Amino acid sequence: MQNIIIVTIKEWNISNYFKLKDIYKDKYNFYLITEKDELIIEEINKLKPKYIFFPHWSWIIPKDIYTKFECVVFHMTDLPYGRGGSPFQNLIVRGVYDTKISALKVDDGLDTGDIYLKEYFNISQGSAQENFTKLSSVIFDKMIPKLLLSDLIPKKQVGDIVNFKRRTPEQSDINTLETKSIDKLYDFVRMLDAEGYPKAFQEFGNLKLEYMDIEKKDNKLIGRFEVIINE
Repeated sequence: MQNIIIVTIKEWNISNYFKLKDIYKDKYNFYLITEKDELIIEEINKLKPKYIFFPHWSWIIPKDIYTKFECVVFHMTDLPYGRGGSPFQNLIVRGVYDTKISALKVDDGLDTGDIYLKEYFNISQGSAQENFTKLSSVIFDKMIPKLLLSDLIPKKQVGDIVNFKRRTPEQSDINTLETKSIDKLYDFVRMLDAEGYPKAFQEFGNLKLEYMDIEKKDNKLIGRFEVIINE
């Protein structure tokens, strides 16, 4: 059987990896990489995978790997719109709620590779964590199976190029919000509410308030906050 490698760092993807592995256990051998030091050409050469899938990875993929093996990343924009970092947050601040997940071949550029397929995705509701979990289900339940079973040929990106910049922790300050409204504040807090992301915050002297678990109810916002003493 052919080998398939999944490379990811997020628990929601790891959970879906084991479900996928069980479903296709009679067709493919699956291997999971969760550490940067494991993604090296010497180890990949031993497995000779048909595909290496990257549903969420925070580091540069080595050139000696993606030039030799079929490496596929998944990006939460309708490429070439939205190349670059922090796609979920950059879409939200622009008021773009209907987007697509692009499965693309890794190349030398940042999100410039040829496209295998796209899936519709709506981000109008829910926290970043909830949307990332939903995103993972689309990738593992729909997109990876299509790639495994159909041998899709990637095609050049078509359309106007729009580049996103990776957001910085300082941009999570609520005071940077330009338009003050219930809807904008709801979006701002929820787009930062996920594991490993800097929460929306405000500072009062040596105190820092971080906001999370936000909901819209009857034209008001209900959520949770934590107070941290700045060192």
